[in-house]
Amino acid sequence: MILPLLLATTPPAPAAPAPILRAQTVAPLPGGLDRVLVVNDNNPELISGPGILLSTFPKAGRSKPDAHLDVALNGRFDLFSHHVYAGKPNSLDSTLWLAVVAEPRGDQPVTLQLLGGSTALSQATDKQQPDAPFLPLPALMPQDGHVYSGPGSRVATELLARQRNTLIPERWTLAPGRLSTLIVLPIPVKGLDPLLNGRNLQLRLQSSGPVSLATLAAYGRDDQPPAPGSWGTWLDGDLSPKEHQPTPRGASGRMVYSRVSGVQIGSIWSGTITDPGKPYLSTSRAPISWPIASLERGSLGTGQVQTAELKAFYPGTAWAAHGNYGVEYNLAIPLRNTSKQPVTLELAFESPLKTDQAQGGLRFNPKPGQSVMFRGTVEATGLDGSGGTSTGRRSVHLVQRVGQQGPALGTVSLAPGASRQLRVRLIYPADATPPQVLSLLPVKQSPDQPASSH
Repeated sequence: MILPLLLATTPPAPAAPAPILRAQTVAPLPGGLDRVLVVNDNNPELISGPGILLSTFPKAGRSKPDAHLDVALNGRFDLFSHHVYAGKPNSLDSTLWLAVVAEPRGDQPVTLQLLGGSTALSQATDKQQPDAPFLPLPALMPQDGHVYSGPGSRVATELLARQRNTLIPERWTLAPGRLSTLIVLPIPVKGLDPLLNGRNLQLRLQSSGPVSLATLAAYGRDDQPPAPGSWGTWLDGDLSPKEHQPTPRGASGRMVYSRVSGVQIGSIWSGTITDPGKPYLSTSRAPISWPIASLERGSLGTGQVQTAELKAFYPGTAWAAHGNYGVEYNLAIPLRNTSKQPVTLELAFESPLKTDQAQGGLRFNPKPGQSVMFRGTVEATGLDGSGGTSTGRRSVHLVQRVGQQGPALGTVSLAPGASRQLRVRLIYPADATPPQVLSLLPVKQSPDQPASSH
């Protein structure tokens, strides 16, 4: 008797649990970006060759005029630079050097004052260079000034705390008609496995006159940076190859955001969150959330795109600053309990599932997914301290995964008619994936839980 052949079959993988909808209001974030120019240097992210990364120098007189954006920087302006280097082919110990150079646009000296600045590598190969490996940190940790995961997290944390990295000078005097090197920084890969390293750099600057600025990439010799006088040669050369062609503005279908190489308009988003026509936000509005770094096809149903527009950019790179990396959010919430009962609310920073459609709330995964969406520090002022009274400034470091609710930054407890001034600050860090939300959520009041009258 011949038995039928039994074929081994693999049972189908269980379907992922469906996202859950948290019914609530999702409202546009009040306020807006300032007009401060930001040199946004993030394309290519992975540098595959030396050359000009970004230049705001004039086109006139240059052998490669298309390599220059011709934007004068005067007064307050910022630099955001974020790059990755994976070494040279057939080499295990190469170092790529990044330089920031500048020159006055007139015939007078110009002073550049550093208002704030920080830089960090993903992995340092010597003790002189600050680094921030991508550590698997808990979802929430108190920020003591030394908690970070990734260079974007560290730089945003230090800049938010107004710390200055000692590698960055406090002031430069730029002579007219001469290129000045502001800072030269290595991205080494020697001894790393895999051969991959990254660097984030952010500067907040004040100039006494109009200047041109550029970021350049070059190789040195024997772990030494290029000769100081060689940067002018690189500035008259080619662009470093770009990557990630963007979807044209307004096109349908799949969206490729690309990375920015240009000059954006807006460094700080300031806003006061209130009820329409009122000087306060009523506690009765909870549950309510406001987008942070909302973008094209990711407005969470609000229709609000917070993305900074670009004053100038290179062809083949992003046409807007999708993600607002390096932008500070400074938000005031004058909260008032307009009810006749004590109220306790949670203030939370969250990573809901991205959508552009109104859904009657926000969707979250029952369990957070694997992809990390946010690594950075959020500072809150005015939350409950001991005994329900208002406390001072509190900073926490968050690591949030896709579709993750909370955790709460803290609570605010108010007696009937009481008010509390809340403030939230963060710098949107590199290595994050937008959008996120700031949320005010009800907390069930226990009978013996006091409410603050402050």
